[in-house]
Amino acid sequence: MKAQSVAIVTNLGSFTITLDTARAPATVANFLRYVDDGHYDDTVFHRVIAGFMVQGGGYDTSFEKKPTLPPVHNEADNGVKNRRATVAMARTADPHSATAQFFVNVVDNAFLDHTEMTSRGWGYAVFGTVTEGMDVVDRIASSPTGHAGPFAKDAPLSPIVIQSARRI
Repeated sequence: MKAQSVAIVTNLGSFTITLDTARAPATVANFLRYVDDGHYDDTVFHRVIAGFMVQGGGYDTSFEKKPTLPPVHNEADNGVKNRRATVAMARTADPHSATAQFFVNVVDNAFLDHTEMTSRGWGYAVFGTVTEGMDVVDRIASSPTGHAGPFAKDAPLSPIVIQSARRI
C-alpha cells in the first residue's frame, strides 16, 4: 500500500507530510478529516519557536479559533519519537485533548515523547514526517515572533498562512 501524504501550501512555500497510518491510525484519520473538510485552508502558524517547533491549524488569519471535532485518543505510546521533521498533535494539559492543531518538530524533542500513561508522561502523538520541504519549515521556524492576536509571544509578526492542505 502506498503511503498517504498531505501537501501543505503556505505563503512561504510548500512541504509534504507522509502519514504513519500503521502506528497512529486514529490520529491520521482525525488529521485527514480536517484536511478533507478544508479546515486548514487559510489558517495560520500561530506559535513558532526557533530551535523547538512550529504549530498551526487552529486559528484563521484573523486569529479567530476555528471550530473542531471531538478530541482524538492520544496515540503517543506508539513508539514514534518526537524527532526533527516529525509531525505531532498539539494538545492541552489533558493528554487526550488533541483536535486539529499540529506541530512540526524542528529539532529532536525527546522531552515530548511518551514515557508513561500518566498526565505528565503521556507525551505528544507523532503521526507523520515531513518528507519534502523541511527547508520551508525551517524558514517558518526562523520567522521573527512576538505579540500578535491573542498571543503574548511566539506568534509570527508577519502572518504565515496555510493556504491549503490536500491529500496527494
